[in-house]
Amino acid sequence: MKNQKTIPKTALSRIYFIDREIAAGNYPNTRTLAEAHETGTATISRDIEFMRDRMKAPIEYDFTRKGYYYTEKTFRLPAAFASANDMLALGMAKTLLSLYQNTPIYDAAKGLMESVTAPLENDGNRWYEERIIVPSVPAVQFSTEVWNIICEALRKNRVLKFEYRSTWKSGYSPRRVRPYQLLFDNGAWYIYAYSIQGKGMRMYSLPRIQNISLEDETFTFPAAASYRAHVDGSYLGAYSSEKKRRFRIAFYNDGAMRIKERLWAADQKIKETSDGVILSFSSAQYGKVLELVLANGRDALPIEPKELVQDWRNNIYDMQKQAKSQKKRN
Repeated sequence: MKNQKTIPKTALSRIYFIDREIAAGNYPNTRTLAEAHETGTATISRDIEFMRDRMKAPIEYDFTRKGYYYTEKTFRLPAAFASANDMLALGMAKTLLSLYQNTPIYDAAKGLMESVTAPLENDGNRWYEERIIVPSVPAVQFSTEVWNIICEALRKNRVLKFEYRSTWKSGYSPRRVRPYQLLFDNGAWYIYAYSIQGKGMRMYSLPRIQNISLEDETFTFPAAASYRAHVDGSYLGAYSSEKKRRFRIAFYNDGAMRIKERLWAADQKIKETSDGVILSFSSAQYGKVLELVLANGRDALPIEPKELVQDWRNNIYDMQKQAKSQKKRN
């Protein structure tokens, strides 16, 4: 740290958290700071040393109150110790929190981010708030109780029991699962879990869960069962199937342009044609691929596999029936 003049990127949030706690007159010590920031006391000690030596913070230890304080009561860490890029990254990260606005974690995450960025900000460096916008997406709603119990199960590797509504037509049925991971996709949250009854991996939407509780039974989270490992190389959202397939889809007009602008899979190939492009890639996310084809309407034509072509035709047939029915009613 001797030649280091800026805050280490990984320590930035901790250091400004320490500054806030000391400036507030809370007389924190390494233990309380470590517990509050979920890190080790040795890490906090290094941060305080860095604040003293490199940031010239007037930190002293009060043996009577058993905590740190500033000998200059008005001292606060200046924003100059954070680079412009760090400032912009933090500000934009706070903007991205709007994606989580209707979830139980939003208030806590926003409060934490604001407490970290408050000492760094002034009117001159908050230009991004009105110039970089994250449009809202339709967000699902679920109870805080469901969220808290799931997080506790993940933290302690405990089996979950709940009632689940699998489709909009059916009622609720009992489930027992080993919750492996929480997934966030386009405004919705899911549990990626091993179904004890079904003896396989399943995805459960949080708003469809009720009467949830923790079981005493515990489990070991197998690294091989990670969602990342399962959908490795496919970038189409949360839902996936057990089987990986090879897809070929033709896109035209605006659809072709949108396809060329994004990365859909690690092994994708895009072939230019006289009237558009053909996208080829591998994915275990069959449902999301079908959704991609249907979302592009007349600008998409599935080529393979045959299952995708047939499901696309079935959807078109059903839409035609609905259109005819609507026409008759009008």
